[in-house]
Amino acid sequence: MSSAEGAELKSETEVPSVVHQSEIDPGHGVSHAPDLDEKAGFAAYKGDAIEAENVEHNMGVMQAVRAYPMAAFWALIMSCTIIMESYCVFLMGAFVAYNQFMDEYGVVDKDGNKAIEASWQSALQVGGPLGALIGVLIAGPITSRIGYRWATIGGLMFLNVFIFVFYFANSLAVMFVAQLLEGVPWGIFIANAPAYCSEIVPMKLRAPATQMLQMFWAIGSIIVGGITYALQGRTDSSCYRIPIALQWMFPTPLAILIFLAPESPWWLVRKGRLEDAAKSVRRLGRASKLEHLDESVAMMRRTIELEKSTKEPSYLELFRGTDTYRTLIVCGVYAAQNLTGNLIANQAVYFFRQAGMDSQTAFALGLITSALQTIFVMLSWILTTYLGRRTIYVWGSFINVCFLIALGVAASVGPSRSASLAQASLGLIVSVGFTLGPAPASWVIIGETSAIRLRPLTTGVGRASYYIINIPCIFLGAYMLNPTGVNLGGRCGYVWASTGFVCFLLAYIYLPEMKGRSYREIDILFNRKVPARKWKQIVVDVGDDE
Repeated sequence: MSSAEGAELKSETEVPSVVHQSEIDPGHGVSHAPDLDEKAGFAAYKGDAIEAENVEHNMGVMQAVRAYPMAAFWALIMSCTIIMESYCVFLMGAFVAYNQFMDEYGVVDKDGNKAIEASWQSALQVGGPLGALIGVLIAGPITSRIGYRWATIGGLMFLNVFIFVFYFANSLAVMFVAQLLEGVPWGIFIANAPAYCSEIVPMKLRAPATQMLQMFWAIGSIIVGGITYALQGRTDSSCYRIPIALQWMFPTPLAILIFLAPESPWWLVRKGRLEDAAKSVRRLGRASKLEHLDESVAMMRRTIELEKSTKEPSYLELFRGTDTYRTLIVCGVYAAQNLTGNLIANQAVYFFRQAGMDSQTAFALGLITSALQTIFVMLSWILTTYLGRRTIYVWGSFINVCFLIALGVAASVGPSRSASLAQASLGLIVSVGFTLGPAPASWVIIGETSAIRLRPLTTGVGRASYYIINIPCIFLGAYMLNPTGVNLGGRCGYVWASTGFVCFLLAYIYLPEMKGRSYREIDILFNRKVPARKWKQIVVDVGDDE
């Protein structure tokens, strides 16, 4: 666990025990004592904390997996919650390309064919993000108070209820309301999952653990692709009712598993529940390697006390001092996901239809795209772990911009079979390339950047920025692709290339490299206001606390 590694080794010279419950202020759940006592207590556990951090730095990837197999397992389970948002996002993108769905809810376009109006197409795809915007904003305060587990379990139970509204909807308006309601628990999942995953695993596993979120996003699209491909030939409402009903296969099993999962030990330390934090560390690791847990909890306490606050976290704190910079990085990385071609990936089937592919070919290409995305996310684990987050994110964004320009050029040469195939191929490359570089790296950055104490709030606000940009981009994307709009087709590549280039420049200037850094080191480097491009050259002594 980011910090749990220290539990694997124990110094030959026994260091005094971490902390006593008497040092905890029951009013705030964090350390609170007169200055002299605080200094004495800090000296007592600093040795344990330093030892734990040294072990964390020296631990290899496979060693971390062997020492903390259950941490990897529970991160995987929490990441599964992302499947549900992905499933529904891609489902709505597939529905608007369904012949049966268009026959029932569409209007006749200028070519005499049935199509979902651009305004309704956008509304159906924006309903979920609007609900999720509410969800991410309430997720932070709820999670800070009751923890990651119970906040997520509550969201799963509400989702079970909201699926009924979607299943029995008989108009586009009711479907919009259903998407709005389902979006609220999605927001809780997407706010909590990256924070929880980054907190329960060792430093060397933070990249693959948080990047699993992107993998499960791709898995959600694969499930949708397989189901819609199998059902797209049906000529009654079952072609879209069955995929809606299949949403019920996720929430209850996941709620049971998350009930059995340990709470984040970092959250427990923030609440002053040190004994529970030690138990959580024990459950996350291999019992035979965790004879002593003091070092791990000491390291967490040392990092949290660097933040020097005993108050309940608030949204205002996200925009004070160096936390402003950290919050803006998280918001910027989240928002940029909408501006670098991601909407082409989310509307892959519809894009392929507009590029000139027939229905069956478009759905097959959509399924292939999703499968390739899953494979490329797994490859990104290696790249991000060894090359770093900044390198993969910045230069992956630049390469994506180049392919988006090529897509625009292919769509500008005039209608032909060759041009359609070129657009489809480049659309596939953009969708898949996004999941090799910027997309998975962004989850790691989001999980590592914020201060520990403010993490639930920061990830919530960051994801809110994603939806704030996502909602107008959905309208813009639909308007650019839809025959009842401006019908740009692949020429939308020019638009996304221009916004993607701006994101690339900002990331190059402001995004630091956090690979191989403990949370204590990340706090110190932000507090020292080290320029982003100089982080790699700075060495933070293991004894430094500021």
